[in-house]
Amino acid sequence: MSRHHDHSITALRERHGARYRWLLLLSVMVGTMASVMSSTIVNVAIPDMSHHFALGQERAQWATSGFMAAMTVSMLTTPWLLARYGYRRTYVGCMWLLLAGGIGGGFAQHFTLVLAARVAEGLAAGVVQPIPAIIILRAFEPQEQGRASGFFGTGVVLAPAIGPSIGGLLVDAFGWRSIFFMVVPFCLTSLWLAHRFVPTNAPGGAAANPQGAALDWRGLLLASAGSLCLLNGLVELKGGTALAATGLLLAAALALLAFVMLQRRMLLDRRRHPDRGTDPLMNLSLFRDRRFAMGSIVAFIYGVGLFGSTYLLPVYMQMGLGLSPSFVGTILLPAGLVLAVTITLVGRLSDRQPAHRLVSVGLTLLAVSFALMPTIDATHPTRTVALLVAWAILGRIGLGFILPSLNVGAMRGLDRSQIPQGASAINFLRMLGGAAGVSLCGIVLEWRVAAHGLTLAPGNTSPGHLAPFNETFFMVAAICALAVGAALKMRAKPAGAARQ
Repeated sequence: MSRHHDHSITALRERHGARYRWLLLLSVMVGTMASVMSSTIVNVAIPDMSHHFALGQERAQWATSGFMAAMTVSMLTTPWLLARYGYRRTYVGCMWLLLAGGIGGGFAQHFTLVLAARVAEGLAAGVVQPIPAIIILRAFEPQEQGRASGFFGTGVVLAPAIGPSIGGLLVDAFGWRSIFFMVVPFCLTSLWLAHRFVPTNAPGGAAANPQGAALDWRGLLLASAGSLCLLNGLVELKGGTALAATGLLLAAALALLAFVMLQRRMLLDRRRHPDRGTDPLMNLSLFRDRRFAMGSIVAFIYGVGLFGSTYLLPVYMQMGLGLSPSFVGTILLPAGLVLAVTITLVGRLSDRQPAHRLVSVGLTLLAVSFALMPTIDATHPTRTVALLVAWAILGRIGLGFILPSLNVGAMRGLDRSQIPQGASAINFLRMLGGAAGVSLCGIVLEWRVAAHGLTLAPGNTSPGHLAPFNETFFMVAAICALAVGAALKMRAKPAGAARQ
């Protein structure tokens, strides 16, 4: 094979020199931007989509929670796919699937097809999202990892920061279908970059092994069944019967228990017989590291708060305050830009400051921003907009402290060979929390609307019409505050304690 046609990690490093690690990070960053945009941009179009297909709020939110459920489960397959097919084939395959989902959703004539397109996008996004953390922790030195996380985070948040503004304008001008096509240029760019800079190797520089260990299908089915039962059980708490909700939530708990027992047994079998058998989908031995265990708890709770609020805010602004989709995007734009700047600064800071401190500050700011949302009074339009922008900026500053610090801080104690499994597990737990958070916010909002005897519709200015939203924001604030305790325990043990 000629040097020009050799796309191994070694050949690409020789070809592009010291800057190669940054070019590789840029390549996967563009694809991750497409996946993040596809996960959040549809929220701006949910009211219009609900009206077009004559859907209730519970069914319409499946355009978001269906995506997140698919993304959550597929994250667990990332280590297996990378080991079996390498970085390039895995990444390129996901980009084609994401591209197909965006085009298919834009042309869909039935909500079932929209939902199928969202699930396809979610499957692709789930596999892609752990990859940047693996690259940062393996390709960059510890003293550079914070800066790399800041660079990556800045690029990734710019897409959802600008996305709602552009998406709102597109929805107003061309309807909800147009937002599906926003991922197309990102996917095409990422495919071009992948063919230039993403190596064919598996993590660690080893060659991809298509005849390697089989996928843990039993674990994947249990994780899928547990996630779906959890989400449907949460929906049944509001829209169905108590018996159905209890049955589904119990089934989710049993599936989780069965999953943990299966993974534990497979891990023991693999240790006894290293040359045969199947690798577990999730390596439970990772949770013996306290930083990783506490970081995983933070990731789950943080996912509930972050993604729940990402669903809640556009609905609040459109249904509660009667703002247009394009205006909603304009209001959120300054907060997104502040987030991008904050991530850059905190990324550099995280190379010198302990992760538990930065994550705790971020969670506190995020909780405060949600707790302050009820101070908004819809009867004073100018003050309403000013407070919306201020509280959104405060929350995004909090996110800017969390995003560059959480993954790197949680996984710094792991062996390099465990990083793919660690990135997959912590992203899985974050997205499982996110999927539950979207459903939880939708259910609590519907519950409080019914409790107050109100209707959820644009332009509703009846007395107390914001009360259901305010109560839901208080719930999200409390959830974020819960994570601070776990974040403080992410601190590394003193050297003396580690030897005892």
